[in-house]
Amino acid sequence: MDELFLRRAIELALTGSAQREGGPFGAVVVQDGTIIGEGWNRVVACNDPSAHAEINAIRAACARRGSFHLSGCVLYASSEPCPMCLSAAYWARIARIVFANTRAEAAAIGFCDDELYGELRLPHAQRSVPTTHLPLAGADEPLIQWRNRPDRVVY
Repeated sequence: MDELFLRRAIELALTGSAQREGGPFGAVVVQDGTIIGEGWNRVVACNDPSAHAEINAIRAACARRGSFHLSGCVLYASSEPCPMCLSAAYWARIARIVFANTRAEAAAIGFCDDELYGELRLPHAQRSVPTTHLPLAGADEPLIQWRNRPDRVVY
């Protein structure tokens, strides 16, 4: 079954790329042998750097399930997920990820996923987009208030 769903992700990559909506990437989310979400890269079409195939497929699957968790689901991607998409899969509690092309293969045609993985290993100040920790008095108040809410939705 993995091959069948991975081929669908590749078909979506070809479709999106042919429509010039974004890069050559497609993805599907499968639950119990049924596709419940699919998408292709729409970064260009939406002017949205987060409109990756995996994100679009996860969003569609979550909408269909009516839940922000996709426990028990499998994400099939035409290429190895970037750090953002991988994080989204973890946050959605995807059970398994299957991909066809590696991030090295994507890098060979100009996509910087491998560079991003490398950036995440660097200390904040050494990244190409430096990040500064600036503690402020009271900054923890939203965290404290949320923690103390008896009706909070834990995720």
